[in-house]
Amino acid sequence: MARTREFDTEAVVSRAMDLFWTRGYEATSVRDLTQHLGIGQGSLYAAFGDKDGLYRAALEHYRTTLAAAALRDLEEGADARAAIRALLTERIRIAVRDDGRGCLAVNAVCERLPQDAATRRVVRDMQDATREALAEVLRAARERGEIAARHDPHTAAAFLVTFLNGLLVSSKITPDTSTLEPLVEIALTALD
Repeated sequence: MARTREFDTEAVVSRAMDLFWTRGYEATSVRDLTQHLGIGQGSLYAAFGDKDGLYRAALEHYRTTLAAAALRDLEEGADARAAIRALLTERIRIAVRDDGRGCLAVNAVCERLPQDAATRRVVRDMQDATREALAEVLRAARERGEIAARHDPHTAAAFLVTFLNGLLVSSKITPDTSTLEPLVEIALTALD
């Protein structure tokens, strides 16, 4: 008779996400995971298949929690520049925590690509969602005259996502908001 799972899967995935985010995929062993999560190796394999399966679950959890929350906040902003500024600065603040752990998605790309197609898909989906949400905010802002009519919202959104990726990589090198946040103001001038 199969044993029932004796742990909260969502809590385990959330804790695994934090460990992968802090240490990276390669530096996190199965033993590290079982000790940090308080579950046995057999339970980890039964629930997630292997370390890769747990990593994908952690990336997906990141996408549906932190990344999704950032987009919800973006969509609620009345003033496009203020909403975009808030999105970018909040992402910087999250990335510089814990001595510059960066962004889990960007870290995953830097560590796992080009070999890991599953990671590429998850991160691409996150970036596509961010780009589309930004494009919608920029479309509305262009209609209200908040940004120059000459800007294609999709291209401007793609620029902002690319800029954000660079900021998030830089946050690992220089985990200092006072150095990174002023760059946001420069990026926003691209909308003039």
